[in-house]
Amino acid sequence: MTSDVFSAIHFLTRPLGEASAHTSQQGALHAALGANRALLLKQLQSDSSLQQVGRLREEVKAAADWFCSETQDITWSFVQECLLLLLTLTRHLTNELKRFQEAQPSSSGRLRTPEMAPPLPPDVLSVSQQKTLSAALQFVVSLGLCPYLATGVGIPLGRRSAFGAVVEKLIQREASPAAGRRLLTTTRVLLQVSELATLATLVFTRHLGDVMAALCQLGYEPHHKDNRPLSTDECQSCKEALRNLLGKVYQPIVIKELLILQGGPKQSGPAGSSVGSSGSSRAALGSAPAWLRRLCGQLLSKRLMQPNGVQAVVRAILEGGAGGDSDWRKCDAVARILVACPQQSASADGYFRLVCPQILDLLHVRDKLTAQQFQRVATRAALSMEQERRSFAQQYLLGPLLTPLHRCITASVEEHPQVAVEESELTRCLEDVYKVWVVGNGPSATLLTALEEVIPVIFTLFCFTKQNVSHLRAPCQEILLWFLNNSETSAALSSLRQLSGLREHKNDVAVEFYFTAGSDGGVRLECRQTCSDEDEELYEKLSGEQWRLECLMQLLAQLKDSDLPGDFFLDLLQELTSWAAAADEEIDEKKVDVAAMTLLEVEQQLLGGSERQAEKLALLQVLAVMVECLQHDKLLRRTSQVVDFMLSLLQRACVGLDVASGPSVGNPVESQTLSMGMGLVATLLSAPQLSSEDYSCMSRLLPSLEALSLQHPDMVIQELASNLRAIIATHGAYRPEKLADPPAAQSSRNPEGTPKKNKMKSDGKKQETSASTYSRFPQSSQHPSPAGRGGTSSSDDPDPNNKPFSDWLLDACDPEVPTRAFALRVLTQRVQRRDPEAVQAQEKVLTLFLENLEHEDAFVYLSAIQGLAVLADSYPGRILERLLKDFQHGPSLPSSNKGRSLETRLKVGEVLMRASRAMGELTPHLGRPLVSVFLQGTKDPDQSVRASSLSNLGELCQRLDYSLGPLAQELSSCLTALIKTEKEAEVRRAAVHVIAQLLRGLSDKTTQVLRDVLLDLYRALKWVVRSDLDEVAMLHAQLALEELDDVMRRFIFPEQKLEKKIVVLP
Repeated sequence: MTSDVFSAIHFLTRPLGEASAHTSQQGALHAALGANRALLLKQLQSDSSLQQVGRLREEVKAAADWFCSETQDITWSFVQECLLLLLTLTRHLTNELKRFQEAQPSSSGRLRTPEMAPPLPPDVLSVSQQKTLSAALQFVVSLGLCPYLATGVGIPLGRRSAFGAVVEKLIQREASPAAGRRLLTTTRVLLQVSELATLATLVFTRHLGDVMAALCQLGYEPHHKDNRPLSTDECQSCKEALRNLLGKVYQPIVIKELLILQGGPKQSGPAGSSVGSSGSSRAALGSAPAWLRRLCGQLLSKRLMQPNGVQAVVRAILEGGAGGDSDWRKCDAVARILVACPQQSASADGYFRLVCPQILDLLHVRDKLTAQQFQRVATRAALSMEQERRSFAQQYLLGPLLTPLHRCITASVEEHPQVAVEESELTRCLEDVYKVWVVGNGPSATLLTALEEVIPVIFTLFCFTKQNVSHLRAPCQEILLWFLNNSETSAALSSLRQLSGLREHKNDVAVEFYFTAGSDGGVRLECRQTCSDEDEELYEKLSGEQWRLECLMQLLAQLKDSDLPGDFFLDLLQELTSWAAAADEEIDEKKVDVAAMTLLEVEQQLLGGSERQAEKLALLQVLAVMVECLQHDKLLRRTSQVVDFMLSLLQRACVGLDVASGPSVGNPVESQTLSMGMGLVATLLSAPQLSSEDYSCMSRLLPSLEALSLQHPDMVIQELASNLRAIIATHGAYRPEKLADPPAAQSSRNPEGTPKKNKMKSDGKKQETSASTYSRFPQSSQHPSPAGRGGTSSSDDPDPNNKPFSDWLLDACDPEVPTRAFALRVLTQRVQRRDPEAVQAQEKVLTLFLENLEHEDAFVYLSAIQGLAVLADSYPGRILERLLKDFQHGPSLPSSNKGRSLETRLKVGEVLMRASRAMGELTPHLGRPLVSVFLQGTKDPDQSVRASSLSNLGELCQRLDYSLGPLAQELSSCLTALIKTEKEAEVRRAAVHVIAQLLRGLSDKTTQVLRDVLLDLYRALKWVVRSDLDEVAMLHAQLALEELDDVMRRFIFPEQKLEKKIVVLP
């Protein structure tokens, strides 16, 4: 019967043939409507297949109190027939669906296979049926609803299409029933039809705005008491229907339709504008009446303040955008709407209490297409609220957003015995902070103050993520950098002092809690377990403070085009200068008579002194880490910062000049530092162009330079200070000739005050300090050795070849570190060139290298290691045998220090590794003894020797190629045993790394050389990946498995080579 109903609807709505040329469009439409209605009535009476439809129609007609059979308006008669057929279809489908649902339980007991499709409900319509029904609905809305809307209510038909303009002229408003009753009848029937879900989809997807406009007019349009088209109950029912309709339809669509109903010149026109209209798109919507504008405003405010109302408003305005500039302007407009409290709200506090959580929810949208726009709305709304409604923003927006970070500060064991902040909660909080502060990029005072309270927690979290793999590292770093870049200099410096430990930790993570890694790559805050070992706790504290300093320096290094690192550095130097000035007062305090003080006063004085000493040590530690980790162009970017640095240095040098025991008297380190600093000033003054601003900035150095030129005991510094003072004071008009002479070099040479050689021998520590400084220069600048034997300078004989070989042997025993190291480098070059004297004296050279191998200075023993490696390469037979014996049993020289035997053995292992690399094609011939010694070394009691033996074994075995075959079983047994039984992680790492080096070195030969042990090695590597707790060992094993995978892929799938073969047949 469903198809019969649609056949009847088709008779009513089908188009007729072409109209006569003499007939107007209005007349043709009028005739078509009458003809179709007459055809339908005829078919219902004559066609036997439509008898059931006719009976059901009569039942509907009898129940319809609105049906008017006496009307003279053809269009309304046509609309009535359409409404009757729609109600007939609705009643039929409702009855069929009810019977279908009642029959479902009985049929469910039948045997059904998984392949069988579920039975199709009777209310499912085909495409043709939907098309027919859509045509009927369009006739109903166009002829029975839109023409009776008041002016300004909804979009007029004339502006929708040319057909709408014809329909407007066709309607007879004066005929019965009245226009208000017609509108009420059409609206009620459409709402009855929409009670069936299948039909409601077709009604509301195309005609929701018209139905809403009709309900608004019927329920809310003001009328005079004497001219009311509807009764009070009918108006109230329309209001209730409107509320129900707005509640069950998708809210973004409702909001979009309400915005259209508001009308006005500020609204943009619809996509499908009128064909014959000549007005602009801004005029597509007429100006809505005042009562409708107020009503739409109230309804929009209710939609906004209901649950998920903010997201519905945002979706209604932004959905369908292309992401261009207009969409960004829309985002800003929506943000302004959200911040403006509507008049319908009882109070601003209640409004923002409802809206702010929904604004935060916009930050959590995961849809990639809309997340960026939602984030833009949320950030702009937050920034606007901070500017216009600061109290509400702090209470309902920033406070809840930062709650997890504040809980990290205020957490207690009683409230959170296990986990204080979950991983998901902390991750969401940091992502929100990043979006609002960093992406929003609105550096206002309120946002900076709110963020400053939790900066210590974020920094602690950043330090933790730097030690682990976490996706929170990048947002933490970006948040910290944003804060440091946008804060005032004083606030940033204060925060840096707190983060570096120079001030009391405030607003940091609670003492009883600590961060741990989460299961999803995040971090959570857990309760700390009590540690019974005080030494372990102290070590963790000290190492943690050092790590925090290193992380802080990495942050400062990431700051681009910022003077903050230099300002922080100069601020610390200024504090160091003030402490130097207060040193005399501390000396006077120590001379106070303790006998006249009470025990409490004595205790307070001692505690105050220890606290000051701790602060000084912390300051020196921060300065040392800054100098070590940051480049000079980060610390001193501008000339003014260099001048401030020099001012601090000169002021510190001037402290105590009038006292005999001042810091610059008899202190060579202070004198050298002061000389280098003044050389820096001289370099600045030697620039080709200096402006008057530069000279005025340097004028702050004049008082300190004057004091140094008059009171410093070193004549060189006095003269240089006087010259610099004269240049700055005259703005470069006076310039001495020897200004460019390096002052540090003058002070270091100081021929009149150079200490004697016997004093230098007794000052071993100073010699090693100078040697470590000397070792930083490249080798090309080390040829002019600072001093030779007997006080002679090697700069008199710049060519080492002109110096006798015996003198270089003597210089290799010189107590001066630079001289000794340079002599060892020259001897290495002589051995490498096969110098006849070096070949003849190779035993002496070997002894010298072995003796210097035990030296404490790195520059010396590294030179000795290089020399021994060259000797082993030149004379492998005897030298390697001696080195292997020393590696196995320790140093064999009579003068060797037995207490440092382990360190010497490790150095010999380094020599053997370099020698293995240099063997080249001779490795199979010379490497067999080394393999045996290294395998024995894997059983050494000391873990460092075992690790060194394995490292050397890997370097050697990857070069043995096919010679490794006989040793494969022994090597495999050793490595697999160490991997599974060794307790030290360092040794297990080395064993796994040996396998990786083997596979990398043998490459395509792996399947031939390691054919018998390849499976055992593979199982060992898989065991490490699955069972080993050390992450580094697991990483090495994974890399080795990747090497093995590449080898096997090349073995199984060899590369196809396209080549031609020419065969000569006999």
